[in-house]
Amino acid sequence: MTIKETTPEEVAGRLNKGEALNLLDVREQDEWNEGHVAGAKHIPLGQLDMRLDELDPDHEFIVICRSGNRSGMACELLSKKGLKVVNMTGGLLAWTDKLVRD
Repeated sequence: MTIKETTPEEVAGRLNKGEALNLLDVREQDEWNEGHVAGAKHIPLGQLDMRLDELDPDHEFIVICRSGNRSGMACELLSKKGLKVVNMTGGLLAWTDKLVRD
């Protein structure tokens, strides 16, 4: 099974054009607190199985983590459950646009 991929630049460009994207951040809480993409949903990787009902299967989700590894694992798990997912390769380490801190 091949997981679709996108880059941080592509995601930032689409957001800056006003596109409504479904972003799913699978990092841990402390990483999320340090900064995240505005509008992203936060479900740490270890909680995905328990919180699948929070994800609408009719939408495609762009999955984000720090470097692209955990988001890749999340994409595999979610696609096996029938969700449409795209892995943001390079993760937030490669993100050059602004981040939100709560």
